[in-house]
Parts: sequence; C-alpha cells; structure tokens
Amino acid sequence: MRPTISVKIFGIALGLLVLMAIVTGLSALNLKKVNNEVLALADYYIPLEQRMGAIQSAVRDELIHVGRLMQLLREKSADVNTLGEERQLLEEKATQVNKEVADAVQLIEKALASSEIEVDRQHFAALRAGLPDIAMAHTQLHDTITQLLTEMEHGNERSVRVVRDILRKEREGVDSRMRNVTTRLQTTTRESAQKAEREELHAIALNWGITIGASILGLLFAALITRNLVKPVKQLLIGTKAVEQGDLNVRVHVTTTDEIAVLTISFNHMVAELKQKEVIQETFGKYVDPRIVKGLLEDQRFSQGGERRLMTVFFSDLEGFTSLGERLTPDGIVKLLNQYFTLMSEPIREFHGIIDKYIGDAIMAFWGPPFTDGAEHASLACFSALEQYKKLNTFRQMLPDIMGLRKDLPTINLRMGMATGDVTVGSIGSEYSKGYTVIGDTVNLASRLEAVNKEYGTQMLISEETWKMAQDAIEARELDCIQVAGKSEPVRIFELLERKGQLNDKVASLRDHFAKGLASYRRQSWDLAEAQFNECLKINPEDRPSKLFIARLQHFREHPLSPDWDGVWRFQEK
Repeated sequence: MRPTISVKIFGIALGLLVLMAIVTGLSALNLKKVNNEVLALADYYIPLEQRMGAIQSAVRDELIHVGRLMQLLREKSADVNTLGEERQLLEEKATQVNKEVADAVQLIEKALASSEIEVDRQHFAALRAGLPDIAMAHTQLHDTITQLLTEMEHGNERSVRVVRDILRKEREGVDSRMRNVTTRLQTTTRESAQKAEREELHAIALNWGITIGASILGLLFAALITRNLVKPVKQLLIGTKAVEQGDLNVRVHVTTTDEIAVLTISFNHMVAELKQKEVIQETFGKYVDPRIVKGLLEDQRFSQGGERRLMTVFFSDLEGFTSLGERLTPDGIVKLLNQYFTLMSEPIREFHGIIDKYIGDAIMAFWGPPFTDGAEHASLACFSALEQYKKLNTFRQMLPDIMGLRKDLPTINLRMGMATGDVTVGSIGSEYSKGYTVIGDTVNLASRLEAVNKEYGTQMLISEETWKMAQDAIEARELDCIQVAGKSEPVRIFELLERKGQLNDKVASLRDHFAKGLASYRRQSWDLAEAQFNECLKINPEDRPSKLFIARLQHFREHPLSPDWDGVWRFQEK
C-alpha cells in the first residue's frame, strides 16, 4: 500500500505530538519529585522545626519561672498569690512542653504513615525515637524542680544544694537531647531543601535537554520526511523548466510511492507524448508546414470543416524549366528542384508564409490568420516575393555545379503572382487523405496573375487588394486593368518593384511616366500615352510593359474602340 502525502504529513504531526508527550511526561515526573520535596518541607520538616523551637522555648520559660519562684522563696515575705501564679505558669510551661512533644511525635507518625508525600524514613524514625527521651528527661527535670521548690519551702539548705546540682545535670541532659534532635532535624531539613533544589535544577536541565533533543529529533524527522516530499517536487520543477526551454529528452526518476510518484509518471508520459509529437511535427514538417502539423496535433478545428478568411495567396513558376529539364537526368531534375525549392522556401518561411504545395516547378503559398496578423499578410507576401527574386541570382550561380555545365546554360527566370481576398481554408480531401489548403476565386486569381507575367514581361504581379493592404510597405506601379479567364469582374494589377523607400530614382521616374501614359491610354489619348511610354523606354529600353502598350496603341489606331470603352483588357486564355 502506498503511503499518501496526507499520511506522511499526519506521521510528522503524530511524531511531533509523541515527542511533546514524552517531554510533558518527563517534565511532570520531575515536577512531581520537586513538588514532593516542597510538600515534605512545608508539611513536616518546617513544622517539626517549629515544634522543636516551641519545646526549647517552653523549657527556657519553665526554667525562668523556676528562678523566679526560688527568688520569691528566699525573700520569705513573698505574697502567696504571687507564688501561686508563678507555680501555675510553671505548670503551664511544663504542660506545653509535653504537648509540643506529643504533637511532634504525632506529626512524625503522620509523615511515616503518608503514602502521598515521601520523606526520609530513616531520619524520621530516628527523630521518633529521640522525642520520647526528651519527654522522659523533661519529666525528670520537672520532678526535680518540684522537689527543689519543696526543699526550699522547708528551709533545708543542704538538701536544696543537692537537688540544685541534680537539677543542673538534668537540665543539661534535656538540653543535650533537644540539641541532638534539633541538629538531626535541621540536617534532615537542610538535606531535603537541597534535594528539592537539586530536583528542581535537574528538572530544568532535563526539561531543556529533552526539549532540545526532541526538537533536534523532530527537526531531523521532519527534514527527512520533508526532503522526501520536496525533493521529487524539485525534480519535477527542474523537469518542467527543461521542457519549457525545449528539452524533451528530460525524464524525472520516480523516487517515491505517493501521489508525487503518480504525478511524476504522468509528467514523464506527457513529455514522451510531446517528444513523439515533436518527432511527428519534425518529420511531417518537411512535407507540411510545421505550424499546420502543430495545429492538426493540438487543435481539432484544423481537421474539421472550413473557414472563410481574408488571405493573400502566392503562386510562382520557374520560367525556362521545361527546356532545362530536357537536358537533365531524373536525378539531376530532382536535385535541381530541391535546391531551387530550398532557396525559394526560405523567404516564405522567414516572412511567416505557409507553403501549400509544390506543383512541378511551381510553388503555392498563402499568408493570413491564424499564422500571420490580419493586417500584415499582404505586406509579408510582397516582402517574401522580393527576397525570392533576389535569391534567383544565387540559384543561377549554382546552376553550373548542379548541371555539370560551364557553357550553354539555359536562361532561368521567375514569375510570381499574388492576390488578396476571401478564401475558404481548411482540411480538404478524402477520408483517407487530406491536405490543409485554401480554395476560391482569390486562389485562381493569384494563379492567373502568375501566368499574366508572360504577357507583360514582368516577374511580380499583385492584385489591387494586395496593393491596397501593402501600399504603405511597398513600391509598385499600376500596369493595367484586366479581366482574366474564368472571372467576370475586372481587376487592376500592379507590378511589385521594391520595399517602401528603397526604389531608385530611375525606376521611380519610369513609374511616374508610365502612370501618366496609362491614364492617357484609358482616356483613349493615344498620342499622349505613346509619348509617355516612349519616355519610359528612354529610361529603360527593355521595359516590356511600355513596349506592350505601344503595340496596343498601334492596334487601337488601326481598330478604333467605341467611345464608352472601359479600359479593361480581357484575356481569353488561362
């Protein structure tokens, strides 16, 4: 049976209570001993000393009255009443001595018979034996006093001297006996007081010793139990921090058998599952974007139904790949495409895009919630396209090593199209195979714009909605208003040129002339439009859009348009 944490805590409390009970018990025992000595002093020793003091005092008073009577008898003229009073006082003191001795004997017998208060029975027995001697000696002394007074009354001086000597000796005997008993009693009282003091000091020392010992044992016991409780918790905390920092190889050893052990086992299972998910995510992340893999593993909404979202969709195509592929082996084609996709995928991931799929030599990607901010996905898509175009030169430099050729290398170019609008996003496919993708008119438009690049001789075209969302972050020139195959609504298209503020003066001037020419073109002011397009060619003789529009102007002069022409160029083929 596993001891629970509550049982361990209860054990600590019970152990401390037992230690407290032991301390209390020992303290009570010591206090009982001290109390016994104090009671013995209060009830027996001190009262006995008081009795002995009273006996001594009564004997002295008795002798004083004897002296007074002897003085009165010598004077011959003493008043009879005075002699009677002194004799009465003498008898009272004698009676008091006997009474005090009897009380002392009774007190000693009470002490010896007591079962509640322990006394030194040997000493008390000796005192008990000595008190009758005092009583007997006092009786003899009193008889001698009576005889002395009688002899004095009869005037027998010789007898008086003899009795006086006997009285002196008997008085010394009484004093000696009382002194012996008093000394023994004082010694016993002093020893009892010292014993009480020793017991008190011993009780204090023992109490402190037991308290300190019990405290140390209690602390050690509590520390041991607490260590067993806290140590695995600390190990769990260390493991949690390690997982938080991304270390999924951590494993906390199970060192207890309580609830913490259950928690530790659960933690290890959790880390193992996280590691398994990471392996799955890392493995499938090479085929599907890791964020989608993470979403599919952690959120069922990724795999259930679809959502309508505003996103930016991207298509790219490698121009000249067909002729290039004809000159390579299958392994060479795979190596070429892998290198190309690696280079072009880096900017897409860098700017938080989701690579939807690779189609031949084409890439489809998208930007938008929940993977990017709803207000930035158009800008991020444009930034990615610009970076891809820059990496195209790197790819061209790698072609000789990839193809094994130094001469007659094919011309490689890149076409990209981007459109922003509502799409349907979700896991789409059969019960056996699905893909997280986007569908809708915006997807089709982005694909058409990629293809339209061929007509205009451009590399990067974006839709009007993309331009509106990203215009504060990019430089672009409006090319045309077109209607692509499969769409009924015309769309303005723009050529992506550069990031905001990074456009050189030559290209900026060309863009301005082109804008003026496009405005004249839409007003059917063919001559003004042609003049502006020619200015563009002066700046860049290879500007394909300007050449295209000059060719259109010649066509429109030969085939005049109706006055209500809407300025839209319609493509009949996809």
